[in-house]
Amino acid sequence: MMNKFLKYFVFFLLILNASLINAQEKSGTASGTMLVRISEIEIIPEHLEAYNTILKEEAAASMKVEPGVIAIFPMSEKDRPNQIRIVEIYANRQAYLSHLETPHFKYYKSSTLKMVKSLKLIDMNAMDRETMSLIFTKMQ
Repeated sequence: MMNKFLKYFVFFLLILNASLINAQEKSGTASGTMLVRISEIEIIPEHLEAYNTILKEEAAASMKVEPGVIAIFPMSEKDRPNQIRIVEIYANRQAYLSHLETPHFKYYKSSTLKMVKSLKLIDMNAMDRETMSLIFTKMQ
């Protein structure tokens, strides 16, 4: 059974995906080629503070300097802060592959390798692009 956090998280991801695809379709860029993923990461508890610092730096750098990175949105479970979830949205597969080659991602990956107990990458698809894009009209 899906807990309440995961339900809201998946709902948020699907709405974000739909809105971004809608924006791409309107601008004529890369329609339907976005790469959307949820990363599920378990951090060894004694490394959590250091991991969070490195993750925040990597996410900020990705958003600032990579035009193909639409979103890197890290979160932790409220009752289990070492359970990290990251919504990752890339303009297309090439943007994702380019992201993997950036100095800030390579630093993140090599610095946190010993801190990660488990990692699962889940690729996602939007289910209702038209309806889900409405959430952004309410975010002011």
